[in-house]
Amino acid sequence: MCGKPQRRRRVVSRKQQGAAASGARAVDRNRAEPLHAQVAADLMQRVTSGMWPVGTALPSEAGLCEQFGVARSVVRQALAQMAAAGLIQRDVGRPAVVCAPRPHRRMVQRSTGLYEQFEHIGLALQTQIVAFEPRQAPPDVATFFNTDDVLFLERVRSVGGARIAYVHTWLPRVRLPGLTAAELENASLHRVLAERFGIHPGGGRHHIRAVAADEALAKALQVGVNSPLLMLQGEGRDTDDAPLEWFTTWHHPDKLAFEVDVSRDGESLARRVESNRLPAAAGAKKRVAAQADRRQEIERIEAMAAALAQAIAKLKQGAAS
Repeated sequence: MCGKPQRRRRVVSRKQQGAAASGARAVDRNRAEPLHAQVAADLMQRVTSGMWPVGTALPSEAGLCEQFGVARSVVRQALAQMAAAGLIQRDVGRPAVVCAPRPHRRMVQRSTGLYEQFEHIGLALQTQIVAFEPRQAPPDVATFFNTDDVLFLERVRSVGGARIAYVHTWLPRVRLPGLTAAELENASLHRVLAERFGIHPGGGRHHIRAVAADEALAKALQVGVNSPLLMLQGEGRDTDDAPLEWFTTWHHPDKLAFEVDVSRDGESLARRVESNRLPAAAGAKKRVAAQADRRQEIERIEAMAAALAQAIAKLKQGAAS
């Protein structure tokens, strides 16, 4: 009778030792974060930290279930999230394998924030709040909001423990009474504004350029001083065209790439509307003008991409010399 409890204690001890050796941490069922996201974050950290280098085969699904104490469906969701992030490759009948990292992508022409874009593809974006306080607005920010009564928000954003973006955001203080930093930790700013204050992002204007990391940026993104960074700066308005945010985001050059979605959908819609309400001759002129505008827009985007590539190459050459 006494032997059974002893054997049971030894089995538990082996499980604990195995979990400790693998670096696994127990999931917290009291947290709002889904279990699969907690498992994925732990596994991603092993990859990005170098604990699991490229080519490493992950433990089996059954092994991961045992390590984390979760169901197989949770493990499969976590692995799917890692695959979507480009960290592992999964083939039927074979263990998942760590693959060479590829940069995440950001659609820079959309008003939706980075959090929503990552969430859409199943990636959990972690957000650390560095500062959130009233602060004197720079002249261009004060001009945009038509006031210097603003809030300054400083954030570091990561995926799987790897820092990918450092963000400065200015917000209109009078429109956001009672907003706290705790509400923005690991959260979407746009979603909080919509749910708490009924404020929804609308249009805006963005511009992109390559910059060299100074000491502060290098520390924030864990890169070398003078490393090339991609900077996205923009002003956003809400759906009522009122000033909503002014932001500057510096992106890690190896972990995030900009993507521009160029399509003919808008042109096709405009063409259908015009053909329904314009005489044939007028409609033809409008169509020609719309096509010319679209070609100019594509050429402008291509020129911007080429200029960015040249700027990054120069920065890399300077950093290497």
